[in-house]
Amino acid sequence: MTGKDDAAVATKARRELGIGRVLIAVYAILALAALGRSVFQIGTKFDTAPVSYSLSALAALVYVLATIALLVNHDAWRIIAWVTLVFELAGVVIVGTLSLIDPTLFPHDSVWSVYGRGYLFIPLVLPVLGMIWLRKTGRSVE
Repeated sequence: MTGKDDAAVATKARRELGIGRVLIAVYAILALAALGRSVFQIGTKFDTAPVSYSLSALAALVYVLATIALLVNHDAWRIIAWVTLVFELAGVVIVGTLSLIDPTLFPHDSVWSVYGRGYLFIPLVLPVLGMIWLRKTGRSVE
């Protein structure tokens, strides 16, 4: 390799690391927000919408696990990262669609209601970005 090639590889690695750090930070913030919200809702008004608040708690746990899995560079954690991201995306799409089709299913919003509308649709976009990042950085389970 030439010095120019080494510099290009180093620049790409820094860029990926920077993007990865932002992705992990957003996951951590979302995990804290969803966890705080679900703990408050379950503690104060669980009886008014148990399904919605339980889904928010599940989403929070998924975000915590995804944050850890994206942070740790190990084969087993890569598999966990892929599983959590796919589960998260499926949850957002299923709950989001159901919340539009029949709003009575979720009388109060969960994190994933209407595709994460209450969180600026970040729950819909974030797992896709996470999968792209895992794929581009070679952190895949293939």
